[in-house]
Amino acid sequence: MRTATGTALVIGALAATLAALLFPILTFRAGPGAPADLDADTVATRFGPLSAADRDFVLRVRLAGLWELPAGQQAQQRGTTEAVREAGSHLVEGHTRLDASVRRVAARLGVELPNQPSPQQRAWLTELAEAHGPEYERKFANILRLAHGKVFAVVAQIRATTRNSLVRALADEANATVLDHITVLENTGLVDFDAIAADAATTSPAPTPGRPTAAPRPPVAATPQRTYPLPPPATPPERSDRPRPGSPGPENKPEKK
Repeated sequence: MRTATGTALVIGALAATLAALLFPILTFRAGPGAPADLDADTVATRFGPLSAADRDFVLRVRLAGLWELPAGQQAQQRGTTEAVREAGSHLVEGHTRLDASVRRVAARLGVELPNQPSPQQRAWLTELAEAHGPEYERKFANILRLAHGKVFAVVAQIRATTRNSLVRALADEANATVLDHITVLENTGLVDFDAIAADAATTSPAPTPGRPTAAPRPPVAATPQRTYPLPPPATPPERSDRPRPGSPGPENKPEKK
């Protein structure tokens, strides 16, 4: 009888110990936000988990610079008012800094970046290049303001949800840059706020940085004017440093002895 009682106590103690060990693991897996950490599209880095949304954001920040920086250079040269030329200068300065940042972040996180604007972005650059005088300035102010307004909400969402410190810092910089550009574009006095409101009421789902879902007129695929150079090409990350989904980050690799 005593032996049976002792055995039961030992088994109960072992079960309690096992439950105590498993509880933190189960809690972590079931806790808020945990599924995003554990899905196949999230990789571990020493800067925090890097989700598919994070990587997409980094790509789109690069894409935004690939067309908005040339658009700013164009406005500096072709603007007939000081306000338009100033807006162009802000686009050039802001995206020069932001593009340098996104290239550094991408290299550290192992994210490959594009070196050409998207077909939609090339179409906008061509549409601007083909316009002249007051028509050019109206198109410049409204195409760029529409694009930045849509990007603004996306940057805020990434900033609020990412747990990667490099992506968070990039979102902070992008947020400040986008707000500055919205302000100087509106200062031109050429922005059609009624058209922006109408577009917001009819456009769904929300767009992402660098790829606004609508333009003042349907785009036609074309190439940008060669007189407006693109930002420097991105350096491909080292393949050996790129984490794979489900693999440990660099900080978890055993040191060689």
